[in-house]
Amino acid sequence: MALKDTVKHMKDLLEGITVDLDKAAGGNKAASQRVRTGTIRLEKMAKAYRKESITTERGRKPRAKAVTKASKASKAKKPAPKKAKPAAKKAMPKRRK
Repeated sequence: MALKDTVKHMKDLLEGITVDLDKAAGGNKAASQRVRTGTIRLEKMAKAYRKESITTERGRKPRAKAVTKASKASKAKKPAPKKAKPAAKKAMPKRRK
């Protein structure tokens, strides 16, 4: 998506959320659900906007992440560390009545 398209989409989402916010304030439960769903969509668009704005400011295409041996090794499953055995409890002397 181009940056301008992303901005337009974000504005449209925000307008829809504000309309539903007014309805939700009046007690409309369905509008409350639409607001919650809309905020999730807005969050995703905001993340896309950040990526696109950085790439346009730098004037280059986004890079693919390089996979190195070190990153593969860190992702490999490591064995769980051994737990120390708890110390044996000392027997308490019985009290006389």
